[in-house]
Amino acid sequence: MGSADIRPWRSDSDPNQIGLDQLTPDVDRMRVSRPSFREGWLHRGRGSENSGRGSERFIELPWEEAFELVAAELNRVVTHHGNSAIYGGSYGWGSAGRFHHAQSQIHRFLNVLGGYVKSRDSYSYGAGAVIMPHIVGPMEKLLDQHTDWGTLARHTKLFVALGGLPLRNTQMSAGGTGNHRVKDALAQMRLSGAKFVNISPLREDFDDHAEWIPIRPGTDVALMLSLAHVLVNRGIHDEEFIQQFCVGSGQVKAYLLGEHDGIPKSPDWAEQISGVPANRIVELAVEMARTRTMVNASWSLQRQSHGEQSYWALVTLASLLGQIGLPGGGFGIGYGTLNSVGSPEANKSGPRFPQGRNPVEQFIPVARISDMLLDPGGSFTYNGSQYTYPDIKIVYWAGGNPYHHHQDLKRLMRAWQKPETIIVHEQYWTATAKAADIVLPASISLERDDLGYSSREGQLVAMQAVRSPLGDAKSDFDIFAGIASRLQLRQRFTEGKCAHEWIVEMYEEFRQRVSPTVQLPDYQQFVQIGRIELPRKSSPSILLSEFRQDPSGQPLSTPSGKIELFSETVHAFGLSDCPGQATWLQPIEWLKSPKAKEFPLHLLSQEPRRRLHSQLDHSAHSRMGKVRNREPILVNVDDAEARGIVAGDIVRVFNDRGACLAAAQIVSDLMSGVVVLATGAWFDPVEWTPEMGLEKHGNPNVLTLDAPSSSLSQATVAQSCLVEIERFEDLLPAVTAFTLPNFTTR
Repeated sequence: MGSADIRPWRSDSDPNQIGLDQLTPDVDRMRVSRPSFREGWLHRGRGSENSGRGSERFIELPWEEAFELVAAELNRVVTHHGNSAIYGGSYGWGSAGRFHHAQSQIHRFLNVLGGYVKSRDSYSYGAGAVIMPHIVGPMEKLLDQHTDWGTLARHTKLFVALGGLPLRNTQMSAGGTGNHRVKDALAQMRLSGAKFVNISPLREDFDDHAEWIPIRPGTDVALMLSLAHVLVNRGIHDEEFIQQFCVGSGQVKAYLLGEHDGIPKSPDWAEQISGVPANRIVELAVEMARTRTMVNASWSLQRQSHGEQSYWALVTLASLLGQIGLPGGGFGIGYGTLNSVGSPEANKSGPRFPQGRNPVEQFIPVARISDMLLDPGGSFTYNGSQYTYPDIKIVYWAGGNPYHHHQDLKRLMRAWQKPETIIVHEQYWTATAKAADIVLPASISLERDDLGYSSREGQLVAMQAVRSPLGDAKSDFDIFAGIASRLQLRQRFTEGKCAHEWIVEMYEEFRQRVSPTVQLPDYQQFVQIGRIELPRKSSPSILLSEFRQDPSGQPLSTPSGKIELFSETVHAFGLSDCPGQATWLQPIEWLKSPKAKEFPLHLLSQEPRRRLHSQLDHSAHSRMGKVRNREPILVNVDDAEARGIVAGDIVRVFNDRGACLAAAQIVSDLMSGVVVLATGAWFDPVEWTPEMGLEKHGNPNVLTLDAPSSSLSQATVAQSCLVEIERFEDLLPAVTAFTLPNFTTR
């Protein structure tokens, strides 16, 4: 194979630059080249001196020895502790390729081994995933059924974006993106006369022309409840809709009007909480009632303390407007989060790599990994039931980077010392790889053949390797097959098939499943063609239109079959932090909490523009967005002046959980009292201990709170975070995030 030149797809109307430099020597320099074992683990035995994770030297070994050691360790733990002592940590992210999907591969392998402790839900919308089935229906189903952008352009007159609608979040879809459609879709809506309202602390959270209504972070529920109060108090809500399609409207009205607590959820009440002027709340509510309105909430709104209430308040507001199920009206819980949300393409399940059945029933909510490791045997509640944390001896991770997406990384460092062995498959020497005991080098997508497919992206791609794997890297499939051989499980894992045979079989199964509605060529012809466009839906997508047309014949999956503005099920759980209806509950940290006296700035950690989460942070494209090698932090001009900070200053961002360095970027279109730091800078502590003192690179998760949104979902609250900033006057430490670990020989 010769050298390859990576370019955007020629038919992409809005291509991005992420990944175009992933074959450069600068990116390759950080590759994991050979199976690598932490020196202390290899010489002194598993479970010994775990404090060396992240700082100790590594010893590279040949694959045959690596397979033997990994297999022996897995066998030891299963024999002495059982499969419930293995945590299969894989977050998956947007892996391109349906066969070489790290999450599918590790799940199949561990199921063949006898099972593992799994995670549920996601960091992206964990609170929404648990609460929405109680209110309307499963989150995944709702995302796939969102009203398409063409219908919005034809019918929507007012688009209210709570949390904004940033294009940076639409650069991907799980499995790969074809045409980046959202920028053009917004332009078409604007040409059709739609008005946009961006309700966010940051103006640039909507990348198009929109009215900006700044709001205090964490207070969107209060705003939505006050909008609902205006509708009910003025009698301009849709009473017919809520009587026919909803349950619980009586309880909701009583709460909005303050009949039980004596506090009407009025615009004046909401202004004191949110900072949004009461008169603008009234005007907006009236405007929403008079015109075809789509009200959308970003995923960030439920990544906060009591995040479940954000989506419940959203559905409550949309129900009172009465436009759910109508073209261009209703609610959205994902516009501006993925390229696929609002797509006109048909929703067909893609090629599948079978994962088998996991006989281990134990699980954790995905954001509770530190709790699990620090408190084995401890109890937690989830969706109304009580469970127990397992005692984990092995963490086996393939796909994802917990030292990016988890909160309170100092706490994670303490938890990370608890397992006896940590095994990671990685392409690059990320912080997670450096903090592992065993690092097995995985190939990248450009080094293997695969099937590229993403639901509602309208394409099937014959992904073909453009070069051989670098160094001794292998695909996850070949790594697991090698380990399985030493455990006498190879036949069960591979079923006697190599990777190519699996890919052909997956393609043919998909081909048969979609016929006769879609005619696909045989596999050899498909590879020659390279890319096949799949037929679009024959009719527009309108969220919940079938339910609106026939509520008895097409009921929702809720207990009542209707939209549950009040849920008897959730109410019966008796949770003080998640009542039975949309309720304003003060966040654990916000600008009006007592803690704000010490840490008076609210930190929002947004998705980055120049990388996908933390992926390829070491690429030239990502690093060009840094200032003096640090991640930039947006600071309001008045907040900066009050602290003597000017553009380009390196600042220390800190609270009682941790501190990091970042480069000040002074802006005016940011609400005073709020700072914004993108996620994804590779974790780079001054020292690899829980008392690390300082993170040098600008990773906001040394600051964020590792606490559950509520005892219902146990989801992340990354957006509920108070900090202070100051100029960093000490000698500036070098960034070492992109430095290879030290190696030694035996």
